[in-house]
Amino acid sequence: MENMIINHWAVLLCAVFNLILGAIWYSPALFYNAWKQENKLTDEQIKQSNPTKTYGITFLLAYLMSYNLAFFLGDAKTDWQWGLTAGFLAGFGWAAAIFTVIALFEQKSWKYISINGLYIIIYFTVIGFIL
Repeated sequence: MENMIINHWAVLLCAVFNLILGAIWYSPALFYNAWKQENKLTDEQIKQSNPTKTYGITFLLAYLMSYNLAFFLGDAKTDWQWGLTAGFLAGFGWAAAIFTVIALFEQKSWKYISINGLYIIIYFTVIGFIL
């Protein structure tokens, strides 16, 4: 594609947005307790995790996902409506769908699938809009 346009600052913003959305989505005000219960985790187990590793790898993967979607949306004719639509379709039709397949084989609950699947769909929809 000759006229590919990627806003690298927008890609960086999308990666940062992943951390912000996750902090809100998985906070005690929203889904932290339900998520913790569905994963059979205790506060102690969560405190024992390695946040540098978790957030570092999360940021790198969010950066990768953001660039990946940016390549799909890198046409000069792409507007915010198509970005929003493409982000939703990528989140719902690809990412959340394969997440659901894996979770079903792991015998996870629909509550678990809903909490995480909706996070995925919202994330991709918003970054599609941003990009």
